[in-house]
Amino acid sequence: MFISTTDNPALAALLDKAINNKTKPLGSLGVLEVLAKQIGLIQNTREVALEQPTILVFAADHGIVAEGVSAYPQDVTWQMVENFLARGAAINVFAAQNNCELRVIDAGVNHDFGPRDGLTDRKLAHGTHNFAQQPAMSRATCEAALAAGMALAAELDGNVVGFGEMGIGNTTAAAALMHKLTGIPVAQCVGAGTGLSADGVLHKQRVIEAAVAKHTSASEPLDVLATFGGLEIAMMAGAMLKAAELRKVLLIDGFIVTSALLVAARMHPAILDYCVFSHCSDESGHQQMLAALDAKPLLQLGLRLGEGTGCALALPLLHAAVNFLNQMATFESAQVSEKSE
Repeated sequence: MFISTTDNPALAALLDKAINNKTKPLGSLGVLEVLAKQIGLIQNTREVALEQPTILVFAADHGIVAEGVSAYPQDVTWQMVENFLARGAAINVFAAQNNCELRVIDAGVNHDFGPRDGLTDRKLAHGTHNFAQQPAMSRATCEAALAAGMALAAELDGNVVGFGEMGIGNTTAAAALMHKLTGIPVAQCVGAGTGLSADGVLHKQRVIEAAVAKHTSASEPLDVLATFGGLEIAMMAGAMLKAAELRKVLLIDGFIVTSALLVAARMHPAILDYCVFSHCSDESGHQQMLAALDAKPLLQLGLRLGEGTGCALALPLLHAAVNFLNQMATFESAQVSEKSE
């Protein structure tokens, strides 16, 4: 796999000129100007366009739930997948509102759905092992999950891909990945997840610390992912890598999705050129994870739902950035006087 950087000084200068010649004071559209330029560099053209945005929601279960790290039982994972298929979840509402295709992927849910309309079956196992006791998955299973994600991204027709997830226990996996890949203390990586009490958060912290002490040999990104990750996180990381290789815009959601990106970025740092960070989650640790990636989120709405909801809510900002670049008049075309020297 080869992910090229989007660095292109000639195109960057052309985009800057196009943006600065619009009928507005320099820089007055703020982040939208940065976003328009980024999309142009990703698509390697001045003629930017958003085509068939899709949000991929990866679902899987986690053996670490056996340690009492979640406020909800594991069955909620498959029940929420059923809710996605019935179009009753927040992500269904927000994706439909923004004319965005939604695909739900069973990466490893501990439930047999059978053939279902709207469900993409890529189940590799009925969840991961309990990483407090043994690695969450084998290296081979982890590699298979990455490959399955890459294949899914390669199938997409559009040029914008958002990422979401569902998996009871996956904030614990994400916090462990964050700690191992950034060195930030576990206490600063762990949050309430689905709604743990202060005692529950402390218990979660101790479970992760004990697991990290048990698996000291895991240090390379792929080994860390196999040891502490989830099937949905691994499959998502693979999809991100392939989407970037194909020069698609990657819309990144919250804490768990960013943990998948953290793994992908440690493997191929140039992937970050392709990422638009939709929001900063209210989940403790996300702000520091974003800082570790030098990421600037578009929104801060106090979200901590997951599902890709932040991606769907940020999508109108991408449209606004592309539309002003394509449709807004220049000083010359509008016959508006420019700033006096």
